[in-house]
Amino acid sequence: MTDLYFQRHRRLRQNASMRALVKETYLHKEDLIYPIFVAEGEGVRNEVSSMPGVFQLSLDHLGAELDEVVALGIKAVILFGLPAEKDAVGSGAYHDHGIIQKATRFTKERHPQLLVVADTCLCEYTDHGHCGVVEGEEILNDPSLNLLAQTAISQAEAGADIIAPSNMMDGFVTAIRAGLDAAGFEHIPIMSYAVKYASSYYGPFRDAADGAPQFGDRKTYQMDPSNRLEAIREATSDVEEGADFLIVKPALAYMDIIRDVKNNFPLPVVAYNVSGEYAMVKAAAQNGWIDEKAVVMETLLGLKRAGSDLIITYHAKDVARWLEEK
Repeated sequence: MTDLYFQRHRRLRQNASMRALVKETYLHKEDLIYPIFVAEGEGVRNEVSSMPGVFQLSLDHLGAELDEVVALGIKAVILFGLPAEKDAVGSGAYHDHGIIQKATRFTKERHPQLLVVADTCLCEYTDHGHCGVVEGEEILNDPSLNLLAQTAISQAEAGADIIAPSNMMDGFVTAIRAGLDAAGFEHIPIMSYAVKYASSYYGPFRDAADGAPQFGDRKTYQMDPSNRLEAIREATSDVEEGADFLIVKPALAYMDIIRDVKNNFPLPVVAYNVSGEYAMVKAAAQNGWIDEKAVVMETLLGLKRAGSDLIITYHAKDVARWLEEK
């Protein structure tokens, strides 16, 4: 057998120290953005049935959640609102006393150093559940842009550090950028949901945010899961319009898209590890079918390896604890 030649790849795997020495991809607390659902009212701490460990929280419970996030070393949260009332134009999204605006002010007063990413959309605030203005059963693109810009401005006025528009209307980045700049918020970056697919993985989120459409679906403005080249067109538009970050959503079934976006654009790429991905892991772990920690860490490392710089994930608090254990 001495005359055989082959590569001995196992030389670099023989013990933990050697494996650590040649490790290529790392996950850090600073990579994580933790989503929080904030509800109007008092005494609200409702666990989302399809998302164990995730809660709808009123402002009187938000402080404890933020304290925990900061203590764990997580640097950013993304806020989603559950208003007390909804209407046809989602006015609760852009009122200065809207739930996101109140939650943002509360967060910045309690923890000024914690970055607040504000989800900028209308679906949680409209009585029809769509992300824009509706006429009949048509979601109107251009009339929605002004409302989205108003929403972004009101969020920036409340103290949001980053605006994250998730509506997928054509031209939403340029409309929001123009609105922010005109209002004196040239310094506020836009974390665009540049590549957002019409995915079946969003079901649990709609439980958490009470934002399911009341008719039809969102396939006329969110992307077809079959399409890859379209993702590049969508991201190109947002880059040209002034986006500062590019989100790919969902994450796990779209790792090829994350890599495409990373390879084509010189901006930070954000993977959204969405509610359905979280719920599947939680369900399997609760049934004893998987090792939750091992699967979550492998998944998030995979998202980093695919090209994401940041990860929005409901696992963030657990991951921060597990990283600390090391």
